[in-house]
Amino acid sequence: MSSRIHASNKVSSFVTVVLAGALTLALPADAIAGVSGSVALTSDYIFRGISQNNQEPALQAGVEYADDSGFYVGSWGSNVSWLSDTPVVDNDISNSVELDFYGGYRGKFNDTVGFDVGALYYWYPGDYPSGFNSPDTGELYFGISAGQLETGLFAAKYSYALTDLFGYADSDGSGYLDAAMNWEFVPTWTLNAHAGKQWIESNEDFEYVDWKLGVTKTFEGGFAIALAYTDTDAEEALYTNVHGNFLGEDTVVLTLTKTF
Repeated sequence: MSSRIHASNKVSSFVTVVLAGALTLALPADAIAGVSGSVALTSDYIFRGISQNNQEPALQAGVEYADDSGFYVGSWGSNVSWLSDTPVVDNDISNSVELDFYGGYRGKFNDTVGFDVGALYYWYPGDYPSGFNSPDTGELYFGISAGQLETGLFAAKYSYALTDLFGYADSDGSGYLDAAMNWEFVPTWTLNAHAGKQWIESNEDFEYVDWKLGVTKTFEGGFAIALAYTDTDAEEALYTNVHGNFLGEDTVVLTLTKTF
């Protein structure tokens, strides 16, 4: 999730938002039909370059069903704190969880070029004060990928908000462009690189660019460990929460994952 520390209260003068859990884009040939899932423990939940958990650890899990036809549905969740940390007067927000629901279709043009199109809904259950603009967000996305992991897998995805983006007032129509590269430079070791741009309708001061560089090591039994450096050019004054933490600053994140 992006700058969602500022999901806005319309009665506040402070402000009026990103794999999701951020979802990764894979070639259809890499997708396995049936049910799959994952559980992860990360030192910080970073979404579109912004910490969603006040720079503290998060426990995450997801499950997906993929059909042989290419259609898929899934859900994903994580603990978060960005809403309860929103700097508004008399903040009385009880939310501490993000739940995502998505579905779409993966296809391919040939053996190395594929596409992914779908919809994703971010839900933040909890209690909110009167006048608080809902942070719940619906997005459509389209992605394309090319290459092979062994020689370099390149992917790009654009997400378009059908609703206000993570609580920003009048921000429907916002977009996020994600470009990524993954390269298994030696067996079980993969280099991960990413760059993204967040546009926010009617809230241009909150727009920013983010980037990441990391490495992932996979093990037998579906285990993996990833280490990544992330950073943004987000405006510090706009992305600092009530604890005084700049959520868009450069940071190093360690993540342990078990897939099944």
